[in-house]
Amino acid sequence: MVHQKKDFCFSSIIKICVIFLLKTSICDTARIQGQFQTDDFFKFIMKFGFQRIESHSASPREDSLGMGYIFGNITSKYNFTESVTLAVLDKRNFENYYRAQHNFPKDVACQKMFSRLKAIAYESQCFPHGRKDYLRKVPCPIGQLCVDEDAQANVVPGNQFTYVISDLRQPRFWYLSMVACYLNKTSCEWQHYDPKKISNRVPSDQQTTIDFDIHLVNGNPNESAFHPLVYQFSFDKQNLLEMYLIFLLVYIVLVPIQIYAVRLQKHPVTKLFTISLVAEFVSLIFETVHFGYYAVNGIGDTDFETAGDILDIFSRTTFMLILLLLAKGWAVTRQQISRSGWIILMSIWIPYCAFHVLLYIWDRTEVDIMSDSDEYQTWPGWIVLILRTSFMMWFLYELRNTMKYEHSTKKLDFLLHLGASSLVWFIYLPIVAIVALQVNAMWRYKLLLGITNSADCLAYCVMTGLLWPNRAGQYLLLAGPNFSAMDELDEFNEAPHIIRERERQRTSLDSTTSTNNGSSIMVEEDIGDSGLILNGDVSTELLNGDDDIDTDFLTDLNKKSHIIA
Repeated sequence: MVHQKKDFCFSSIIKICVIFLLKTSICDTARIQGQFQTDDFFKFIMKFGFQRIESHSASPREDSLGMGYIFGNITSKYNFTESVTLAVLDKRNFENYYRAQHNFPKDVACQKMFSRLKAIAYESQCFPHGRKDYLRKVPCPIGQLCVDEDAQANVVPGNQFTYVISDLRQPRFWYLSMVACYLNKTSCEWQHYDPKKISNRVPSDQQTTIDFDIHLVNGNPNESAFHPLVYQFSFDKQNLLEMYLIFLLVYIVLVPIQIYAVRLQKHPVTKLFTISLVAEFVSLIFETVHFGYYAVNGIGDTDFETAGDILDIFSRTTFMLILLLLAKGWAVTRQQISRSGWIILMSIWIPYCAFHVLLYIWDRTEVDIMSDSDEYQTWPGWIVLILRTSFMMWFLYELRNTMKYEHSTKKLDFLLHLGASSLVWFIYLPIVAIVALQVNAMWRYKLLLGITNSADCLAYCVMTGLLWPNRAGQYLLLAGPNFSAMDELDEFNEAPHIIRERERQRTSLDSTTSTNNGSSIMVEEDIGDSGLILNGDVSTELLNGDDDIDTDFLTDLNKKSHIIA
């Protein structure tokens, strides 16, 4: 029943996530196609990071290869009485422009939005002294250049307008948007475009609709020598395709090895780990396919991207569940976990999964476009980090309890290695999230993604080695489900420290107990209501204390135990 509830919850979360992302994923592409309704007043189109070009000591052709370009077509099926405005602004100028859109009435909003741009943005009639080419009047005449384009040679062939971005100091984000404001040529003041007031008639919905198809690239589209792996990508996402290809090659080797291992040793731990590993591998395949398409057309495959992100979340959360189960001694010192143990575990693990998906949706839909914050600088992100840290503390607590009552040196060695490697895996993300606060937003996303994927890949490699059949057979319980003849061993394994303490007390009162060669001594010990009787030399060895316990024999007992936690 617990597993059914978990599967239902997770499938519901996936459906919600896919619906949200399919509605909003278009903003992540370097080629944007859509419509702008002037009744909406303002439409943010995209935020794109342009790279820094080299110094002008190189040839002009080499300089142009490193410049950023924005080009495309913006048209309407109907004639507009006045043109609205397309604006391409850097962050410093966009911030005031973006915040002022919420003013009312809209004429005031238009004046405040462009108040700072009057002194710097070029306009041939009203602001001829402006030095920045920020604005375009749209829509453009069908089949012709936009009215602000005065030189055919400066426009990318097949397009109506072109912006050239040349940042010499550092990479920067630029913001592309359209607003229903127009420049009154008589007063040189910005006014709200309201076709009802201008034409004294009520226009149809189509008469307020503008269609656009815009490309944003790093490199000169007129040259064939641009770098194909960075051309379509915003600067903060360049080289991601190469990174995914490298990790994909690692998993292409790792996954078949693990599948071979799980076929040799069919065990619940290795099966669950194989599911987590395969999910991560498929996630990488989807992400690589998406970024491969993106490098070609600037759009990619958003369905593959969404599926890859969801599988990645599933893989990481499942891996965390495996670590917690191992820390509780599942399949190491006990075959089963009690019903109450499962309820507690699922009541914490499922909300963690839900918050992880919520963080993903929040990062894609709710983060302010002006914010340079990453996903772990939002409140869902902080909750995920707090929950992850809590899981780490819980993991250490359970691992300590399991190691405290374990006698097998081989199992203790396994648990020690598991604890050391898992502690690094748990703690790296909170540390990296804090360090990322000091990293420039242009490099932060690649840093977080690179470290996260590297840590996960290393964790999977370590776990594959720890669970390899030749080693895992020494500390994993491989016995079958029939344990009807082992009831008396359950009591021993449930509380070995109690038996040792009682034996110490018995030894202090009875100093006559001894063993002789070839003799058999009956030792009777009443343990509660169980009436457990341990006979012969073996029981004497087990109860003589820590130093006399035969660890090989205990290992054999543990292999056959099926303790209920």
